Amino acid sequence: MNEHTTTQCVLFPGIFKQPVVAQFDQSQGSSDGGAVLLKAADRGLGLTAALAACLKDDRQEGKVRHELEELLTQRIMAIACGYEDANDAARLASDPIHKLLVGRDPVEGEDLASQPTLSRFENSVGRKELFRMGEAFADTVIERHRKRLKGRARLISIDLDPTDDPTHGAQQLTFFNWHYDTYCYLPVVGFLTFNQEAEQYLVTAVLRPGNAPGSAGAVGLLRRLIERLREAFPKAKIRVRLDGGFAAPEVLDFLDCEPKVEYLVNFACNAVLERKAESAMQRARRASESSQQTAHVYGACQYRTRKTWPWKRRVIYKAEVVRAEGKKPKDNPRFVVTNMKQTPRWLYEKVYCQRGDLENRIKELHYGMEIGRTSCTNFWANQFRVLMTAAAYLLMQEMRLGLAGTASARAQVSILRQRFLKIGARVVTSVRRILLHLPRSFPYLDSFHRLALHLGARSG
Repeated sequence: MNEHTTTQCVLFPGIFKQPVVAQFDQSQGSSDGGAVLLKAADRGLGLTAALAACLKDDRQEGKVRHELEELLTQRIMAIACGYEDANDAARLASDPIHKLLVGRDPVEGEDLASQPTLSRFENSVGRKELFRMGEAFADTVIERHRKRLKGRARLISIDLDPTDDPTHGAQQLTFFNWHYDTYCYLPVVGFLTFNQEAEQYLVTAVLRPGNAPGSAGAVGLLRRLIERLREAFPKAKIRVRLDGGFAAPEVLDFLDCEPKVEYLVNFACNAVLERKAESAMQRARRASESSQQTAHVYGACQYRTRKTWPWKRRVIYKAEVVRAEGKKPKDNPRFVVTNMKQTPRWLYEKVYCQRGDLENRIKELHYGMEIGRTSCTNFWANQFRVLMTAAAYLLMQEMRLGLAGTASARAQVSILRQRFLKIGARVVTSVRRILLHLPRSFPYLDSFHRLALHLGARSG
């Protein structure tokens, strides 16, 4: 009997009227009773099946105990439940709910894969397979929303953003990044926003070396996404919003040559742009001095670089003077290059600044899903981990979509996990059915019931 299956008692005498005994001996119990919702979400999306279809199995057939789709499902579901590392595999191997999620009998079924098996699996996937999986991931997301919106979206916004993934070992292609002042990877994540909806849906997550230029891979990602979106939503307007790291000539040239694509790209300040915005900065300084508050003035100009831009482009700017208590006023000019014709203030405040909520999605990926657990030595194994984490996040987003109109409609994924997945359950099987005994006093019962119906459950 090992430390994870011990039935030793823990007593709490003198606290309550009677001694309280805690005994870990419930072999048919699980603390992840709500995770059946993840399986329902995955069935509706067809996500793990689509990803698994991209994998090639080179193992000897007679020695296979765990199919590739089972291994992939085991990891994705565990990540969604908060077990980011394969190190937790030993504790979860006999969990009846996790066995149920991969399609095994929750009580009599064989235990799940061990940590060494999962590690070999993570390191067995190559670059071509990962590329196909990335395409399958994007196709799954776009098809989901094509069906949801019946192909009639008016506007689709694409947001790409880099984020740092600090590393603390000898991982392949990790480098020191001066901007983030650490050794890291530099993944890029992409999100889609449909019409004016509040939610941004993850559509791509690509790991990059720590010394990659900000725009590395952006043209390829944008080209593939725009092609797929046009096929799924032929009448939709496509808008691209990018951080300043993507303001490279090749990215802007690509966007200018794409018909019916609007774009706004943050652009770094330079001496020429400062001169063009100086008149607006002077007005902002006077307004700030008069009001003793932060003030800003908007404007636009035509700008062309000496060598890298083949033509002039429109640049909108916000000439801002920032005031904070106890500090001197500070000039804070901001520039955005765009092909849109609306007023600078509307473009900056109502269009470009809306991508600010993207930071919340990225925080969810880091702190809710632990997408930075890229501790494998091999770079492609770490890309595989990023992709599996993205898949787990997509299942959580699908749950959040089903909670529209409830108090959990905008809850962070960590809150969703606590409310709807981490439910104590006792699993009982019979010839006819599998019965999950869940707490009668569960406080989110109404929302759970609504979400289950949204994901395909039937009352009865």
